[in-house]
Amino acid sequence: MTDGNRGLSLFLRVCLPFLAGYFVAYIYRSVNAVIGPDLVREFGLSAGALGLLSGIYFFAFAVFQLPLGVLLDRYGPRRVNASLLLVAAGGAIWFTFADSMLELTLARAVMGLGVSAGLMAALSAFALWYPAERLATMNGVAFASGMLGAIAASVPLEFVLRSLSWREVFHGVVALNVAVCLVLFFVVPERLGAGRTSALGVQLREFAAVARDPAFWRVALCIGSSQLAAVSLSTLWVATWLRDVAGYSQAQVAQSLLLFSVVMIGGYLGFGRVADRRVRGGRSTLPLLAGGIAIASVCLLLLAAGARTGVLVLWSVFFGGATSVVLSYSLYSRRFPKEMAGRVNTALNVFVFVGMFTGQWAVGLVLNFWPQVGAGYAPEAYAWALGGLWLVQATGLTWLWSGRRLLQI
Repeated sequence: MTDGNRGLSLFLRVCLPFLAGYFVAYIYRSVNAVIGPDLVREFGLSAGALGLLSGIYFFAFAVFQLPLGVLLDRYGPRRVNASLLLVAAGGAIWFTFADSMLELTLARAVMGLGVSAGLMAALSAFALWYPAERLATMNGVAFASGMLGAIAASVPLEFVLRSLSWREVFHGVVALNVAVCLVLFFVVPERLGAGRTSALGVQLREFAAVARDPAFWRVALCIGSSQLAAVSLSTLWVATWLRDVAGYSQAQVAQSLLLFSVVMIGGYLGFGRVADRRVRGGRSTLPLLAGGIAIASVCLLLLAAGARTGVLVLWSVFFGGATSVVLSYSLYSRRFPKEMAGRVNTALNVFVFVGMFTGQWAVGLVLNFWPQVGAGYAPEAYAWALGGLWLVQATGLTWLWSGRRLLQI
């Protein structure tokens, strides 16, 4: 088999199924941005309740990340991801039959648990199958596949909701979810790292070694604080901002979400390609990572300060710049053997998803301080919410850059 045929086979049999799993995970992650108004009307949710409902998904993610890392390294990303995606399908079905806020919240937590391996399984699989100098690009491809899920949950979803209920839409996603499980179980080849043969005690001690590394805390807190702002907005609150502050219709909101998703795909792929070129040239990717977050932070500050001209450009640059966090995984993973890829990536991911959960809920709580205006929230409340997110993001970036000497990787 030629190198080209081997590469194509690897993409079709390994990459594509894992990318499909993350695609499904991102549909679940982003869907509330479009069906949120339906949930508010049907269940009488406040802004805080909607934020909690959306954010609990990320909380379930975060809680399971550390045991997930051990499972990925011990049993391999294929089996772990396929098994957990079945759990996600069960949670989604429960969500469609829920008739109370409590049931909705618990069902969404189960969905979050079930797709918790979506991205991490892909990153672990790529670490096992691809050389280090291609990891940033492959990781960027994985993140971009998630944004295709976000695209599916924007204009296409809004169009489908004109004819179908949100419950019927969920049934379709469940069918796709189950199909991906079957492919992972029966098509993807097995490839396990040396971590499978390590005793559990050894694996846990290696986890502790990650936690003792001062560079870990610099990267983890930066990526967590940046995603606290970027993902909490992209998956929920930017939609309500466009509706309440910019005066967009639901169709215009969906079109804007589509635009942001396309920009983020470009960001993930672009940052990954440039980072791999820097690695091959013996240069650090840290300035690229920090520069992207810095650009995003400037845009968020302008929006928080009340900028109303070129808001789609500002939001697009914000989301595009924030995609540089994809480099955190390959940047930090190079400090450890690839057999530890699952644990290293999930350790970072704990901070990512704690940040996402905190950001979504916190924005809702801030918006609750002002009385609702018609079908939305008070426009002046968003300045405080965005300002708080900016402060956290800028603090995380400052913390990372002040410890850049620790990150000579």
